[in-house]
Amino acid sequence: MPGFASLSLASAVAIKAASLNLCTDELLLVLARPEQITSVTHLSQQEAETPLWRQARRYPRNDGSLLDTIRHRPTIVFTMGGQGHDRAAIARRLGIRVIDLPYPQSIDDVIGSVRTVSAALGRRHAGEALVRQVAAVRSGSPPRSLDTLYLSGGGLSVAASGLAADWMRLAGLKQRAIQGDRVGLEQLLVSPPAVLLRSNYRSKEYSSQQRWLAHPLAARVKAGRTLTTDGRLWTCMGPLLAPEILRLRRELAK
Repeated sequence: MPGFASLSLASAVAIKAASLNLCTDELLLVLARPEQITSVTHLSQQEAETPLWRQARRYPRNDGSLLDTIRHRPTIVFTMGGQGHDRAAIARRLGIRVIDLPYPQSIDDVIGSVRTVSAALGRRHAGEALVRQVAAVRSGSPPRSLDTLYLSGGGLSVAASGLAADWMRLAGLKQRAIQGDRVGLEQLLVSPPAVLLRSNYRSKEYSSQQRWLAHPLAARVKAGRTLTTDGRLWTCMGPLLAPEILRLRRELAK
C-alpha cells in the first residue's frame, strides 16, 4: 500500500531527535535517519570516545544538558541514567518527549534499548536488523571460554559477571574474578591468564594510566595470548560491540 508507506515515512521524518549521553548518541547514530538527528553530545564527536565520531560531527553538538538541546528543537530527547524530574517537567511543558534508558546490565537490556529507540524513531526495521546481528553473535558463541583478564589503563578491569563479561563470553573469553576493579602488575606476573585482553582506550595519550601499561614489568607478563580490543566499544557496551566480538572470536581461532 504505497499511501500507507508514504504516510509512515513522513511521520518518521517529522520526528526530530537529540541525545544527551554518549551511549544514546551511538544508538541514535546507528538507528535514525540522518534528517531525524538534531543534536548529539560533544563526546560522540571525539575520536577518542567512539568509532562513530566522523558521523557524529555532521550534526550540531550539545553539552549533555536538556537546556542546551532545546535550541535544536527536538521532538524527542534520548538520555541514559536520569536527567532529573525538573528537567523532565520542563521538557513536557515544551512538548518534548524524554526517553530515559536504563544503563544496560545484560545483553537483553542492550536489545531492549535498541528496540525502544528504534520504535520511538519509527524505525523498527532498523532496530530489528541490529537485533538480528546481536542474535547471530549469541547463537554462534564458542562452547568453552578461556581464562581471561580484561586490562585497560591503570590496571582497570571488569567484573566476572555482568554485561562486559557476557560479551567476552560470546568471544570465548571468561573474565577472571578479581577483587575490586583493578589488576596489579604483581598479580599478572604471578598468575598470568590464558588470554590478556588489552583495551587500547586512549592509548595514544601520555597519562598516568597509560604509563602503567608501559611499565617494564607489564612487558614481562607472560599471558598465553594477548589480544588488543578497541576500548571505545567497551564504554557503552552496546550493539557496536557485536562485530568486535566476532573479530576476537576469529583471532582466537587462529
